[in-house]
Amino acid sequence: MTTTTNTLDLQIACDDNQELPSLAQLQLWIDTALSQYSKDAELTVRIATDEESRQLNREYRGKDKPTNVLSFPFEVPEGVDINLLGDLVVCAEVVRQEALTQNKALMDHWAHMIIHGCLHLLGYDHIREDDAEEMEALEVKLLASLNIANPYITD
Repeated sequence: MTTTTNTLDLQIACDDNQELPSLAQLQLWIDTALSQYSKDAELTVRIATDEESRQLNREYRGKDKPTNVLSFPFEVPEGVDINLLGDLVVCAEVVRQEALTQNKALMDHWAHMIIHGCLHLLGYDHIREDDAEEMEALEVKLLASLNIANPYITD
């Protein structure tokens, strides 16, 4: 069995006194999400402010509000051998607010957002209904492997 090594570059760009996941938690969630990927991978997770998230969401998605996670896959130029998957930008305040509103444990919601973002970096999407079902089923399976309940079941 081949073991892959996933390299995480963590950037904390917010100075809020919020509870953030540890480097070890982020690494575990990334390793879980990338268990479908057969190569070593490198990615950046940037924990952003509301302002930065809003600006990026407006610029890249045309939505003028902060969002939970944005995924920016790296497009490897032809002939370049690099294992860089891309970047995830996570808005800590949005994740915290969603966890409160949805009555979810904060770190469980963080795990979901990191796994969701990583799957986007691997090419999964949820624009079409059948793609959404496939992506959500994989998220549920990966989260279950971490003993985290299905985030799509609401009370």
